[in-house]
Amino acid sequence: MTFKLDMWVVYDHPRDFPDFWVARRWEITTGQERATDEHIVAADLVTIRDEMARRGLSYMPRYESDDPKIFEVWL
Repeated sequence: MTFKLDMWVVYDHPRDFPDFWVARRWEITTGQERATDEHIVAADLVTIRDEMARRGLSYMPRYESDDPKIFEVWL
């Protein structure tokens, strides 16, 4: 059986979009994690959070060991 989880990682003004908040979809499968090409770019965090909630996703705070640009995660 193959395990698959989609996870949206919200970044606080990452290097490739320094003027924006960005949510990127990651695919987690057994033994592999990979960023997809799917992302959402917004001028403010509220817009990103509204879109995540609209998709029925649940908020999860970042881990202290995460990259500093990671602000939060949605599952």
